[in-house]
Amino acid sequence: MISSVLPSYSRANLRFIKGEGVWLFSEGGQKYLDMGGGIAVNCLGHANPHLTQALKDQASNLWHTSNLYHIPNQEKLADNLVQSTFADTVFFTNSGTESMECAIKMARKFHHSNNNLEKTEIITFENSFHGRSLAMISAAGSEKLIKGFEPILSGFLQIEFNNIEKLLKAISPSTAAIVLEPIQGEGGIITAHPNFLAEVKKICVEKDILLILDEIQCGVGRTGTLFAYEQHNITPDIMAIAKGIGGGFPLGACLATERAAKGMGPGTHGSTYGGNPLACAVGNAVMEIVNNQEFLNSVKDKSLLLKQKLAYLLDKHSNIFEEIRGVGLMMGIKCKIPNIEFVNAGFEKGILTVPGGENTIRLLPPLNISNEEINFAIDMLDKCASDFKVKEG
Repeated sequence: MISSVLPSYSRANLRFIKGEGVWLFSEGGQKYLDMGGGIAVNCLGHANPHLTQALKDQASNLWHTSNLYHIPNQEKLADNLVQSTFADTVFFTNSGTESMECAIKMARKFHHSNNNLEKTEIITFENSFHGRSLAMISAAGSEKLIKGFEPILSGFLQIEFNNIEKLLKAISPSTAAIVLEPIQGEGGIITAHPNFLAEVKKICVEKDILLILDEIQCGVGRTGTLFAYEQHNITPDIMAIAKGIGGGFPLGACLATERAAKGMGPGTHGSTYGGNPLACAVGNAVMEIVNNQEFLNSVKDKSLLLKQKLAYLLDKHSNIFEEIRGVGLMMGIKCKIPNIEFVNAGFEKGILTVPGGENTIRLLPPLNISNEEINFAIDMLDKCASDFKVKEG
């Protein structure tokens, strides 16, 4: 039977109908440990009682009005994000792509409002991923994203990640902003070098360039701090978030300083559904749990356990695994065999992982995963690796 769904995904032959914590249950009743977390979306697991109750309570009162009016839940979530971050102002969206679109528009509008009309170029980095709109595939610039969708949008320049020398050479009087992910998720869990973000920030300040961070995948507690930039002792001018902030409900946001957002007055940007009462009720519920130092410390503790266990796997299966990468509960395993083969093998064992660039497997479990569930995940990954035999020669 031909599916009526556009075949733009290579979907695994799995159909899930129920979730509970880190577990998913298929139509046939099979149980799967979800170490992908909806690609870092289900930060508090499936059917989380606190999030579910917040959604039910809001759904019984009000779903949607419009951004033509004030939305109390939206204002509450914005206040929480402002109080907890570098930001002075927040624009709500429905996805990470939309958050990045807002960030790019904001950066260009900033320079335009300062009468620096030549400053329109955005520098991005190779292996990056910022979404699949025409603008965002143009920003990433990789052939696999843009092929067949040409002509791409002008005004984006890609350079090598973690290379300050090449960045300095790329900067010109036309440079408006530098966009980067503190950890490149889709690219293969590639982390920024220890001093890279600090050096980029210094350059931005010296040359009147805005720093835009994409924390869509690595934000909202994923790395053990509320946002990854905190671990680099810098602050961005603009930051895009999504995924974890909604805990599974579509929600994103573009955070900015008052200075960076100075050009974004009435009529410059909008969203019909962005910041709706339902989404923001869930976002507030997520923040009530995640934006807590005890919870964030628990993420760090679990990360240490996961890294230790993954190091054991690397030693035991050096013919399968090449390298362990990542921060917090955003981990990657670089493989010597095709990563998709390992992901598929996991389906047979009842564990879900996510393929990434550079032949990696991504582990992005719910942040409230237990130590016992981490140990169980390692056991299943161990069994998967043991089933593979790499041919010599």
